[in-house]
Amino acid sequence: MSVPLWIWAVVLAVILAMLAVDLFAHRRAHVVGVREALAWSGVWIALGLGFGVVVWLVWGPDAGGQYLAGYLIEKSLAVDNVFVIALLFSFFAVPRELQHRVLFFGVLGALVFRAAFIGAGAVLLDRFHWILYVFGAFLLYTGVKMARHSAIEVHPDRNPVLRAMRRLIPVTDSFQGQRFLVRQDADGRPGGRWAATPLLAVLVAVETSDIVFAVDSIPAIFAVTSEPFLVFTSNAFAILGLRAMYFLLAGAMHRFGYLRYGLAAILVFVGAKMLLADVYKIPVWLSLTVICACLVISVGASQYRNRREERAAALRQGPADAAGSAPGRFRSADGPADRSP
Repeated sequence: MSVPLWIWAVVLAVILAMLAVDLFAHRRAHVVGVREALAWSGVWIALGLGFGVVVWLVWGPDAGGQYLAGYLIEKSLAVDNVFVIALLFSFFAVPRELQHRVLFFGVLGALVFRAAFIGAGAVLLDRFHWILYVFGAFLLYTGVKMARHSAIEVHPDRNPVLRAMRRLIPVTDSFQGQRFLVRQDADGRPGGRWAATPLLAVLVAVETSDIVFAVDSIPAIFAVTSEPFLVFTSNAFAILGLRAMYFLLAGAMHRFGYLRYGLAAILVFVGAKMLLADVYKIPVWLSLTVICACLVISVGASQYRNRREERAAALRQGPADAAGSAPGRFRSADGPADRSP
């Protein structure tokens, strides 16, 4: 697959232009609602799938299928990233109106780091074929570990990058609007030396967590395509929608209890695909089918469990309401049912 430099330049220009549009649209700090997040999600998904159509028409259905498989893998694994970001925002108590700014610069940094990882991965695979088996074994291990440990935990206080930043530059006690850096003296008054705001600390934590996730997602995409152009573009267009995805899913994490098992199954599948690459090359259509099936089954099972628990909760609450409250109204002294996996 030959990709001229001018096509790379055009794609990068489109990505930067969309980032500029997004930054302009959110130049003022405000709380991103579900309707706005849904609209932007539609924009980013349409852009990503539209680029897949272009790849299909220009380089053929095989390249188009590889791009789509990589896009779906990155999009699905990004859900785990969303959950970690939500925990980080909760840990640092980031005001909702400031969260989009952190996510914007987090995505910008993620694109840079992903490009570096993809370039390094392509060089390694080209020079050392045995790296393929290392990637495959690592993905198998990661998939099994994800399936066995469903709980997500974050420990920003143990983050070595964040601890190093705090040693190099003081951090203010409170947020300073959308600013990452401010000047203040020893008493916290304006002027004096530069100091980081908690918003910069959150950004560092988000960036380092994304680097950890890239270690999983980049090898996973190399399992379905070895073309650096397809690996980068599928990553980039999937990551562009991360901010909107966060505002859609962050408040509904408990409703996707089985999704991690679907993501684990995808990692195990692509790991096995890498290990079997020299024995049997799994066709692109089969990879797409397996990835879609894992996502549909895990999301469907999660929703089925949610409905079953809601019906069970309604039945438990029914007799109490019948005895002590008006018919048709359900109240529970114990609060909502636990939906943790």
